[in-house]
Amino acid sequence: MATRRLLRAPVAVLGALSLACDVGERSTAPSLTSPSFSVRAAPSRFYEQHNLVSDGAVPAGLVDAALVNAWGLVASATSPWWVADNGTGLSTLYNGNTGAKVTLTVTVPGAPTGIVFNGGPGFVLTSGARTGPARFIFASEDGTISGWNPAVAATQAMVVIDNSAGGAVYKGLAIASTAAGDRLYATNFRAGTVDVFDAGFHPVLGGFTDHHLRPGYAPFGIQQLGGTIYVTYALQDADKKDDVAGEGHGFVNAFDTGGHLLRRVASGGRLNSPWGLALAPADFGAFSGDLLVGNFGDGHITAFDAHRFRGHRELQPRGQLHGADGQAIAIDGLWAIGFGNGAAAGPTNVLFFTAGPFDEEHGLFGKLMATSAPGQTP
Repeated sequence: MATRRLLRAPVAVLGALSLACDVGERSTAPSLTSPSFSVRAAPSRFYEQHNLVSDGAVPAGLVDAALVNAWGLVASATSPWWVADNGTGLSTLYNGNTGAKVTLTVTVPGAPTGIVFNGGPGFVLTSGARTGPARFIFASEDGTISGWNPAVAATQAMVVIDNSAGGAVYKGLAIASTAAGDRLYATNFRAGTVDVFDAGFHPVLGGFTDHHLRPGYAPFGIQQLGGTIYVTYALQDADKKDDVAGEGHGFVNAFDTGGHLLRRVASGGRLNSPWGLALAPADFGAFSGDLLVGNFGDGHITAFDAHRFRGHRELQPRGQLHGADGQAIAIDGLWAIGFGNGAAAGPTNVLFFTAGPFDEEHGLFGKLMATSAPGQTP
């Protein structure tokens, strides 16, 4: 766990209260002059937050001392949520429907950040006579990447890539299938690069270049969404190890799986050290179908119209999730955001999140749900 050189202004860690959102410009109302007009319920304009698990520093349904600086978040098609606990060097598992902790805990070398699930045959681990593909893969701020397979080591992830000697600081991790095979993508914050590896853990050179990126910014978060690799950028501190938070400090780019820049998604504005990324499903209230970007810097979540561009082909911002009091929701130390899998990771229209509140000294895992009115779920 890194010690921040720049302390952020305190932001509230909200729990079990209703949250509204500003809806922006896109209208969902049918035309009154249409012959096919029918009365339909408006999309839910509120969101309700529940803190499921914390290390005890924040009120939540369950206390787990292992959940410190909860960072990466991933689930397979049927698994519970796997959380990368940056502060304890562990990965803990939680049921998205109940918030209950799953018995398995995996030790991860270093200070884990991003985490991905691998359902393919590649990224093979070997320990003596035991071998098998890494099912969950972790990046670390220490410059290592580790993999876990229960048949190889039941509760221990193995280091498969070690770039610590070169000073790598991996802040995020994504995985994708390409015509050339499966690929891992790790954001190397210190080097200002996205480091790519093939299914044999070998480096793949080139790609992920933006010649118009402002100096001092480096890849921070990364996520594969619908076959596109989205990369967030944050301002580096003097040591190029941590971000410098601030209003407008951030960019988001979209690349294909080969690392070719497709477009600038967002620049400045409400971005503030953005890290978390998710695509909302069709039943997530007023922000259904939008690209959601979570700020580590101030804990806000901004929605961008995934089908509408503004000048220079950036996505149209639609607003931020707001509380019933009219204030933007702020989750202190917000890291990952992601929707459930319809199984042990919870409903597909519920947004789950991880956070490292109080300057990453503590941890939180929770969820946000669309609701018809404050205090009511649809």
